[in-house]
Amino acid sequence: MKKILFSIGLVLASAFYVLFASQGSLQPVIPAATPVTAASNPQPIVLTTPTPNPAPTPAPKPTPTPAPTPAPKPAGLYTDGTYIGGVADAYYGNVQVQAVISGGKITDVQFLQYPNTHSTSVYINSQAMPYLKQEAIAAQSANVNIVSGATDTSMAFQQSLASALTQAKA
Repeated sequence: MKKILFSIGLVLASAFYVLFASQGSLQPVIPAATPVTAASNPQPIVLTTPTPNPAPTPAPKPTPTPAPTPAPKPAGLYTDGTYIGGVADAYYGNVQVQAVISGGKITDVQFLQYPNTHSTSVYINSQAMPYLKQEAIAAQSANVNIVSGATDTSMAFQQSLASALTQAKA
């Protein structure tokens, strides 16, 4: 605890020194003058006061240069159309998706097949499928986050969508 307080005090003292030194309020300490006699010091002592620094001259303003024109952007990563991905195994069933490309971008992903034979699969996939679709559209690729609890469906989704997007590459 003593080390921390000492460190804080040292930092504060340094900060005050910098603050006052930058404002010019700290003056050099001149020792008290001793009586001068001709025998002890034949040369006169001349004390001068420091002259203030002249005001800094402003730096010349740079001349503006025209901004470079950006290269035209490609229309998109993919060729417009509807592409059906391959069937991928998701352990409890198959996953197959259809990707809709418009303007060179993924605009929709539809599930053509998904595990839906068990009530648990139906519940899990009803939660995971909208999320996977949203992620694919946002990422504009099949490289999406895996949904916790729907790992097999997520991985099969990635595989099927990747095969659809391979067909759509421009």
